[in-house]
Amino acid sequence: QVQLVESGGGMVQPGGSLRLSCAASGGTVRTYYIGWFRQVPGKEREFVASITYNAAYYAYYADSVKGRFTISGDNAKNTVYLQMNGLKPKDTAVYYCAADPRVGNSNPATYDYWGQGTQVTVSS
Repeated sequence: QVQLVESGGGMVQPGGSLRLSCAASGGTVRTYYIGWFRQVPGKEREFVASITYNAAYYAYYADSVKGRFTISGDNAKNTVYLQMNGLKPKDTAVYYCAADPRVGNSNPATYDYWGQGTQVTVSS
């Protein structure tokens, strides 16, 4: 059973950047579909990006972050990253990474394994 630990959250001004990490143990990231989601109080968990490995990493993004965020995987470190550039106040949320061995899409219900989340706050 894979365990996921997110890190890298914090507070940043609009237009700034952060890189989130999702470190995996008990499983290899390239054998899982890995997704990043975010959630604000009172709202449903929202898909941000996902990645899957098939000889190379393939990435998918929500329209709201396309062109600003980049998801990537590092097999040697068994970690998936979310590079966030051009951050906006509406990006403020708790960010979670999730993993599933069978299916990877934008529906959080399809993911079996979740990290504890890391807070991202974008504010001036």
